[in-house]
Amino acid sequence: MASREVITVFGATGAQGGSVARAILEGKKFAVRAVTRDVTKPKALALRDLGAEVVKGDLDDKASVDDALKGAYGAFVVTNFWETFNKDKEVQQGKLVADTAKHLGLKHVVYSGLENVKRLTGGKLEVPHFDGKGEVEEYFWSLGVPMTSVRVAAYFENFPTAWKPGKASDGDYYTLALPMGEVPMDGISVADVGAAVSSIFNSPKEFLGKAVGLSAEKLTVQQYADVLSKVLGKEVRDAKITPEAYEKLGFPAAKEVADMCRFYQMKPDRDVKLTHRLNPKVKSFSQFISENQGAFKDL
Repeated sequence: MASREVITVFGATGAQGGSVARAILEGKKFAVRAVTRDVTKPKALALRDLGAEVVKGDLDDKASVDDALKGAYGAFVVTNFWETFNKDKEVQQGKLVADTAKHLGLKHVVYSGLENVKRLTGGKLEVPHFDGKGEVEEYFWSLGVPMTSVRVAAYFENFPTAWKPGKASDGDYYTLALPMGEVPMDGISVADVGAAVSSIFNSPKEFLGKAVGLSAEKLTVQQYADVLSKVLGKEVRDAKITPEAYEKLGFPAAKEVADMCRFYQMKPDRDVKLTHRLNPKVKSFSQFISENQGAFKDL
C-alpha cells in the first residue's frame, strides 16, 4: 500500500462515492482513503475489507477535511444537495475542499460538478442542485486547483423511485411523467460512474482542466417508456406533461425538476462516446431495468 499514491474519496459510502472507491480499488493503481461520517456502518466496513483506509470525516468540519486530504495525491469530491436541500451549505462544503486541496497541493481532484444553470440562463431558470455545484466548479477553476469536473447525466436509479411510472386514470396502462417534450434526455446508472472516474484519474494529461459530461445513452421519454414496457411487460406511455404542468404537481422539488428538464432541453454537453471509452462496461437503460425489475414489482 505504502508505495501507491492515495486518492481520498469523499462520500465513500454513498452511491456515487462508493462506486468510485470500489472502481479505484479494483484498478489497483492507487490506494483509497474512504471518507465517511460513520466508519462502523456496513458500507464502510465493506470498503475496508476491499483494502481501503476508512477514515471519519465531515465536509462541514475544516479539521477533518484537512486530515482526509493530508498526504493524498488526489481526491474525488461529491456533495449531497438532497440531504439538506440547502445550496449554500453545498457550496460551502465544496469551497472548503477546494481551499484545502489548493493549500495542500493536491495533483488531481475529480469533482462531481454540474452547470451553474442560473448563471448560464441569466436567472431565467434556477436548479439549486445544479447551481451550487456549478459555483463550486467555478471556484475550483479560479483557484487553479488541478481539477476535472464530471457532470453526470440523470440517474437511471430515478426511474424505479422518484420517476416511477404511475397508473393511468383512464385505462390499463402506466405513464412516465418527465417534461422533456421530444428532446432526448441523457441517462446513466450511478453504479457506472466509478469506472469512468477511475479512468480519468489514470489519464491526468488528457483530463486535467476539463469538464466531462458522462452519459450511457440519450433517449426520449417515449423511448424510456418503450424500454420499460418491453422489459416489464406492462404498457408504459409518455405522459406528455409540460414543464408548466409539472411545476404544479406540488411536491417539494417540482419546480426544480421542471427547470432541470427545461435546461436538459437546451442539450448540455454529455458525451456518450467518451463515457463508453472511459467505462466500456457502462450499462444501457434496457440492461439496467432488466437487472432491477424487482423494483417495479408493485406496478
